[in-house]
Amino acid sequence: MAKLKAGDTAFIVESNRFIREVEIKSCAGGMYLIKFKDSGGGIKVKEHRLYATKEDAEKSISKNKTFRK
Repeated sequence: MAKLKAGDTAFIVESNRFIREVEIKSCAGGMYLIKFKDSGGGIKVKEHRLYATKEDAEKSISKNKTFRK
């Protein structure tokens, strides 16, 4: 993945189920400060957790889902 910079939009996968859109606020030492676009909160994450497109994030979600009946 190309390096992201402040102001870019990216996507993060939470709990291997949910995809959320985020905005990159800053980057230092391989850690990115991100702000969630839907809630306004923010966290720091490593680069490997971020995806440039929603399609890339969807591909990373494991397909072996089992549901209780």
